[in-house]
Amino acid sequence: MRFSLRKDIFNHKDICCFFFVNNSDIFLMINVYSDNHQSALKYLKDTEANIHNVLVITRDFNIRNSIWDPSYTFHSVYSDNLFDIVNLFDFKLSCPIQQVLTCYFNNANDSNSVIDLIFFFLTSIEIDNYGITPKLWYLSDHALLTIDISIAEEFIQNKHQTNIRNSKEEQSFISELIEAIGNIDISNILNKDLLEFIVQ
Repeated sequence: MRFSLRKDIFNHKDICCFFFVNNSDIFLMINVYSDNHQSALKYLKDTEANIHNVLVITRDFNIRNSIWDPSYTFHSVYSDNLFDIVNLFDFKLSCPIQQVLTCYFNNANDSNSVIDLIFFFLTSIEIDNYGITPKLWYLSDHALLTIDISIAEEFIQNKHQTNIRNSKEEQSFISELIEAIGNIDISNILNKDLLEFIVQ
């Protein structure tokens, strides 16, 4: 399955819309980062988008609330705005398989918290319940959120090409491959165990 970015739906730097094709149907996933001023949420609330087949709205909403964070005993008015927006899409707050923190800080001024969430379409109950992988938080200060999406089997036609040994085509391919491998950012891979976990 291949995901592609759509830039024609939302005109906001902190809102990304991805789509994929499953059994000839197009499905969308909306990724949101809402800063301390909640600019992305304000944009969504004031913007009419004629879109369908949205599966999930997810990521860092930057809102602490007792509804999804048991360690936080207060209610945020920003969460009301968030629910107003997801209700427009007929979405519901998904429940994590295990209740753990999603955002971690390396300083004493900020508290670790739950601010990364997933909302799903009301009829897509098969993706209610998502996983949180806190062991990878130090790659970005946020834990990885994972969901399982059932996809239809489809026939994908493959084309194989063989390069003649010691030919110019083979040398060019090897050079491009070495360059591509050399450009891979491995600064966040701190040890062998983390590498093995990433490639699983």
